[in-house]
Amino acid sequence: MFAQGRFGGNGADGSIMAHSEIETTFHANDGIDDIIELQRPFALRHSVSFGDFIQFAGAVGVSNCPGAPRLAFLAGRLNASLPSPDLLVPEPSDSVDTIIARMGDAGFSPNEVVDLLASHTIAAQDHVDPSIPGTPFDSTPGLFDTNFFLETLLKGNLTPGDRLNVGQVASPLAGEFRLQSDFGLARDSRTACEWQALATSQTALQSRFRNAMLKMSTLGNIVTALIDCSDVIPIPSAALKGPTLPAGKSMADIEASVGLWLQLCTLAEVISLVQILSLPHIVRRFR
Repeated sequence: MFAQGRFGGNGADGSIMAHSEIETTFHANDGIDDIIELQRPFALRHSVSFGDFIQFAGAVGVSNCPGAPRLAFLAGRLNASLPSPDLLVPEPSDSVDTIIARMGDAGFSPNEVVDLLASHTIAAQDHVDPSIPGTPFDSTPGLFDTNFFLETLLKGNLTPGDRLNVGQVASPLAGEFRLQSDFGLARDSRTACEWQALATSQTALQSRFRNAMLKMSTLGNIVTALIDCSDVIPIPSAALKGPTLPAGKSMADIEASVGLWLQLCTLAEVISLVQILSLPHIVRRFR
């Protein structure tokens, strides 16, 4: 961008709060203006940099969800930023190639892109289909669990609203919303194995999301110049249960075949997934 004479977009610097009149107008940031305007007075009142406040609020918010990891919080970001250029944030309608390329440009591997999407286990859409705001991405939106990754592997045949919108594909469960980008990443050869790994392990889900979020939250900053204040973040309560298929769903509802998983992933990952699907005869065959 600098070579093109485009400046800004320096990672986790709080620019969206400092320059909200510009950045909240970007299509990819649709709907963020409300929370930005609610949070800015707190940051100003307590003389906290916008970059620090956004990361602190995010870490505390995640801690409210059972099963979540305790996210790291490093403080000390400067309150100095330029407005970010538009078109830096991937959108639900983007291809997997576009998403991987953009995130790779920011320093994230395809696996780390999947790890960051663990956030969708406690997320919902508001503006892809504005007629049904608050529609979640999995069946347990209040829990930080593996259901999002598992349910995204299911065949979709339902539309939660009255039609499919740009960036949306058919959902597997009533009242559940599926993004086109999630659907594609779950099935792409570069990301499918990591997707399946997070569908089968709560421990992997927690640790990999925590690591990816630490990287995201310090992007553009000198980490050694920040102060680790993670002790102020509450410890989330434990997960309530392990991964299970939704009631009424079976192996026949999974999009990919076991043969494809064998080609793409490690044997351990395949066995973990088929055990969740209650297919002991397949596990014995693999062993």
